[in-house]
Amino acid sequence: MSKVKCYAAQAAKAPLAPWEIARREVGDHDVRIEIAYCGVCHSDLHQVRDEWGGSVFPMVPGHEIVGRVTKVGRRVERFKEGDLAGVGCMVDSCRTCQSCRRDLEQFCEQGAAFTYNGTEMDRKTPTYGGYSSEVVVTEKFALRVPSSLELSAVAPLLCAGITTWSPLRHWKVEKGQRVGVVGLGGLGHMAVKLAASLGAEVTMLSTSRSKEADARRLGAHEFALTRDDETFTKLAGRFDLIVDTISAPHDYNKYLGMVKVDGTMVVVGVPPAPEPVDAFSLIGGRKSLAGSLIGGIRETQEMLDYCGQHGIVADVEVIPAAKINEAYERMMKGDVRYRFVIDAKSL
Repeated sequence: MSKVKCYAAQAAKAPLAPWEIARREVGDHDVRIEIAYCGVCHSDLHQVRDEWGGSVFPMVPGHEIVGRVTKVGRRVERFKEGDLAGVGCMVDSCRTCQSCRRDLEQFCEQGAAFTYNGTEMDRKTPTYGGYSSEVVVTEKFALRVPSSLELSAVAPLLCAGITTWSPLRHWKVEKGQRVGVVGLGGLGHMAVKLAASLGAEVTMLSTSRSKEADARRLGAHEFALTRDDETFTKLAGRFDLIVDTISAPHDYNKYLGMVKVDGTMVVVGVPPAPEPVDAFSLIGGRKSLAGSLIGGIRETQEMLDYCGQHGIVADVEVIPAAKINEAYERMMKGDVRYRFVIDAKSL
């Protein structure tokens, strides 16, 4: 076991503070990664404050991890010391259920081992995340990071990137299709970049006119203000796919009205309470309302490789670890463009 510096919350709603955790020794199939950067996801804030329930403390958040391999187990085949590597939202799964055999480890029927606020597959050993100086993970759940990209800006791809890439791929977005993106935040800005890169005609759907210039800079072709009810009439039946990234309360039925016949609205944001859906919003056009949760390891690697080939990264603000509580407060106010990233050297 090795002692590792980190930032942790000791109880619900307690501020994060310096702490120390133990990482396991590197096993035959493990890699040890010296963390360079870790993205700050909005779900980190939800779980630190136990807003979703079930939080386990002490908690070391962080599931957007990038760094460099410093040690490999004797049976590791895909990595060597010095390689760039990343860890996303999962660190293991059962590997044998139907979902795992389909490379959909995020839907593991035994329950995947998530990177923090969970346990390893033994259901005993707590998992601690990337607000720390190093991590040890089985090589199957480590990801190769393209060397051509700015490392700090790669970190959010491990959650925000794959969370939006997965539905774009699953619903086969391609050139000429019309994609609406609801909300321009950490998820939304990646949805715009990725959908535009795939050749889609992208419209940003936002409550704030101040987001228009940024949306267009990121690749959106059109901007529509959803505070204006006329927007929903004007864009009725327009989109092949809507990617809804909003975690605040909003009316799903109004957005479903903008989906074309046989189109889909996919939810990747999590509002604080269930949103009602009228059956007529779906049957009047054979529309689908769907959800999507990150992606499996193979799909995440596909996304990283694609971003490396096309020069796609997140827009980030790099912060020292000591400013994490301030960053959380700013996130609550929407004051980030578009992802905070912790510089692990500051630990």
